[in-house]
Amino acid sequence: MIEIAVGELAETPASALLNPVDADWRAATPVARRVELLAGSQAEVQREALGEMPVGSAAITPAGALPAQFLIHLVVRSRDEAVSRGGVRRALQNALRRAGEWAVADVALPPLGTGAGNLDAEESAAVMVPVLREHLRTSAYPSRVRIVVESEYELEAFRRELARNADPGAASG
Repeated sequence: MIEIAVGELAETPASALLNPVDADWRAATPVARRVELLAGSQAEVQREALGEMPVGSAAITPAGALPAQFLIHLVVRSRDEAVSRGGVRRALQNALRRAGEWAVADVALPPLGTGAGNLDAEESAAVMVPVLREHLRTSAYPSRVRIVVESEYELEAFRRELARNADPGAASG
């Protein structure tokens, strides 16, 4: 099931929060920075141990003080590679794989790849929704995904994309 909610990702209870980062683990958005700050030093130690990662990769760490057990960090850009639809798609696919490997029941994530000079909400939704639908159709974990948006604009963009990509045999939120 895919749900969309207006809220603050760092305050969203879930088994795992998906957090967009740069290849060197810097928060890719203000939302990701708030997640990083609330996670605390435990997650930071894990990130430092893993080192730089390529765009499209994902890694799982403890969530620290967040209302989640895990953080799954998705690398959406690097110094050499800007945010792109392909990078966001690969990062989301790999993050969902990590969630599956750890039998994570539910995840929450923001619109990926958005921000100044990056993808707009419609482009983010057009990339994310088909990847999420395919993963939910073919994998047991996670079974629930909550997309946490910050504005009515993002909410409507994701609602439209969910309706456009509706699977007649599945329920959606």
